[in-house]
Amino acid sequence: MALSLHTAVVKTYQQILPSIAGLVDKAEEHCKANGLSAEALTEAGLAEDMWPFAKQVFECGHHSARAIEGVRAGVFSPEVQPVPSDFASLRQELSSTMAVLDAVDPGELDAAAGGDVVFKFGKHEMPYTVEDFLLSFSLPNFYFHATTAYDILRNLGLKVGKMDYLGRPRVKS
Repeated sequence: MALSLHTAVVKTYQQILPSIAGLVDKAEEHCKANGLSAEALTEAGLAEDMWPFAKQVFECGHHSARAIEGVRAGVFSPEVQPVPSDFASLRQELSSTMAVLDAVDPGELDAAAGGDVVFKFGKHEMPYTVEDFLLSFSLPNFYFHATTAYDILRNLGLKVGKMDYLGRPRVKS
């Protein structure tokens, strides 16, 4: 059996995104238990020049659901606008992201394979095939932002572990 782009990409996003939602829940619980504002965690980062937790969560949506939308449109661009830093907005972002992914037809990405997607940032353009965009740009960026969101919370002392990140693996039934 050949591996489909849907299985390699969409199913992978769907495995990790519920874990990111769980991290948002743990972050909120931590804030409530310790009398902290949401921003104490949502605006925290690993380094001064890195995006904070809230932006990492939004980037998980950008490099998954909006990457699929970029494939459909043939163009994908970074989101440079600031994002909300309240927990309700983070949950809404993840919920709408998962809804978009749940609606992707399993054959859609394979049917689009070989097509063009251009990453545009200002005057800078990087041309890709659909499959190379998804597998060599979108998916690595998704993992980077998901891992960084996890690492921010872990670095701040929250009790999160590997199982809080991995999600539900697709085991043989």
